[in-house]
Amino acid sequence: MAVNLPLSIWTVTDGRVGIENQALGLAEAIQRLTPAEITTKRLRFQRLFDRWPNALRFWPRAMLADASDRIEAPFPDVAIANGRASLPFSTRLKHWSGGRTYVVQLQDPRTDLAAFDLVIPPLHDGVIGPNVFSILGSPNRITPERLEQEAAPFRTQLAELARPRIAVLIGGRSKAYDMSAATAERLADQIAQAVETSGGSLLLTFSRRTPGAARAALMARLDGVPGLIWDGEGPNPYFAFLETADHILVTGDSVNMAAEAAATGKPVQILALDGDGGKFDALHAALQSRGATRPFSGALESWTYAPLTETDRAAREVLARMRA
Repeated sequence: MAVNLPLSIWTVTDGRVGIENQALGLAEAIQRLTPAEITTKRLRFQRLFDRWPNALRFWPRAMLADASDRIEAPFPDVAIANGRASLPFSTRLKHWSGGRTYVVQLQDPRTDLAAFDLVIPPLHDGVIGPNVFSILGSPNRITPERLEQEAAPFRTQLAELARPRIAVLIGGRSKAYDMSAATAERLADQIAQAVETSGGSLLLTFSRRTPGAARAALMARLDGVPGLIWDGEGPNPYFAFLETADHILVTGDSVNMAAEAAATGKPVQILALDGDGGKFDALHAALQSRGATRPFSGALESWTYAPLTETDRAAREVLARMRA
């Protein structure tokens, strides 16, 4: 297809942070390679249709809530869609745009792949097809420049903390994993011992998926450990924690957090949770094989590796296929 510059790019998601950041990460990576303008589209269905299966959303644009962004002409050169809510739109965008829009779907859409120009799922999902380009982990927004920019408002506060600084990214409950209070207590003991033994500082954040009992157990044990625990109030220091950390500990339930941590090039150790990892085991095996991560059993380890740059690799693939 002809490529006009600057490219117009839409990200099409339901606005959830983890889902949207994947789409924005790929869009920004394309923008680093070629002039582009990015528009964020956040979809909100009317309450009546919010839980309907996509198979019954025959007229998705008419089902959107008034507060939703509209999916209408002029259509973009590239649409990067992610998440279940995007599918009624991304599967129709090629038709609606008269073939103008190059449609990229992230993750495994679990529908006919022919509806998209390109599908970019995580490698561990095992999706196969001529228009599939799998990557290790998920697209993200991590670059040295972005980390430095996001860390700037926290620089003075973080500068007071002793090194090594240990960022701990806590997820929680998912289809494959759970975090009981007992597991949280075990992890809290290991984390506290690692911080205290190293003489460093703790930088901890929770996910919205962290169960309340697990959060309480972690807070109780880690209260008084030198460092910062973000409780969800005020500006989010997530990127600042990644930027200033010397070590990163990540619970094994989150593809996004593991991929973002591995994109920093810093030592990443995986915290084991309850449950059967299933296909996540393949993800963690691949990250370990790449040299990015190691299991955490209580002792901090230091090593070096080339930062994970799968988002940039996917961006190059999008442009190459568009121009082919």
